[in-house]
Amino acid sequence: MSRIRFTRRLPATVAVAGLALALAACGGESSTSSAGTAPAKAAELKPNADLSKQSLQVTVWEGYTPEELPAKVKEKLKVKDMKIALHETNEVAMTKLTGPGDSGIDVAFVSGQYAQALNEQGLLEPIHPELIPNLANLYPEATQLSYDKGNKYSVPYTWGTTGICYRTDLVKSEPTSWNDLLKPPAWAEKKVTMMTTERWLALPALKALGYSVNTDKDDEIEKARELLMAQKPHLLTYDDTTFGEKLTSGEAVMVEAWDGWCPTTDPKGNIAFKVPKEGSDLWVDTMVIMKSSKNKEAAHALINYILSPEIHSWAAENINYKVPNKAAMEQVKVPKGSLLDVKPAELLNGESIVDLGQASTKYTRLSADVQAK
Repeated sequence: MSRIRFTRRLPATVAVAGLALALAACGGESSTSSAGTAPAKAAELKPNADLSKQSLQVTVWEGYTPEELPAKVKEKLKVKDMKIALHETNEVAMTKLTGPGDSGIDVAFVSGQYAQALNEQGLLEPIHPELIPNLANLYPEATQLSYDKGNKYSVPYTWGTTGICYRTDLVKSEPTSWNDLLKPPAWAEKKVTMMTTERWLALPALKALGYSVNTDKDDEIEKARELLMAQKPHLLTYDDTTFGEKLTSGEAVMVEAWDGWCPTTDPKGNIAFKVPKEGSDLWVDTMVIMKSSKNKEAAHALINYILSPEIHSWAAENINYKVPNKAAMEQVKVPKGSLLDVKPAELLNGESIVDLGQASTKYTRLSADVQAK
């Protein structure tokens, strides 16, 4: 399996809060409605539309879909054209999607809390399930995601959780708690890494303290900051992208990690992954259709095609992330030691990270404080 690195699941912070403020300044409402609402009125779409008159523009992370996808889509769906634009982070995608004028984007890949933020600002086309029959391939659990129950405005593409990735031959005891990272024992001094992105930097401390990963309470965030500041002198570094290599080399013995990037399939078989006893998150990357799209039938047809088992299984086999597609996962050959066989019910034990609107800036400040030199 390839080990493509993405800076993908950055939290909805300044970009989303800035969007809300900008819309309010223009007379629009800064919505803080609950997850799962769909303020955008659905367009009247034609199930038998002539797709040869429609083109597709997609924005996605590099390497997150097959290189040959545009050619396959043109051949299969008979669309006029399909172009891929790349974004490095969710923030870059949000800049494209929320800037002045029409972005020209039909389908965007963004993380769940970003889909929620876009929907709450009325920027997304509600999903028309009659145009996506392959929604039936999804696990039932994939329709119960807290930021969008019933997949009203987004369709999940990949999902996973966060935990402790560690060297079984270098730790003196198996880590079972977030406190094993936050208060590392002497044998792990300067051999532990934490993530840099804001919501995931805060996650271990919040969970260790018994708080929600979505808390916006100042006193709880302050206690998490104090715990992270006390941890800081004992860390090797903050790292979102190369913690797996540091673990493989032995430079690190325990790291905070997204499950798909924990190299448990290393031939030496000495790397394991653990979700701490205090619990963790459930992250989801989604596909959404922009309300401004002039090619909505083709956009739905694209999502339906991606949900076909032969296409969706590519993500699990090449990115090493689980996909919420039962029919696709049944086609995947799971390598020894892989975490791809984690059951959906286990994933749903995690707490979904949701958009906090302007309150997200509290995590921006926390991250800046903790990582300041």
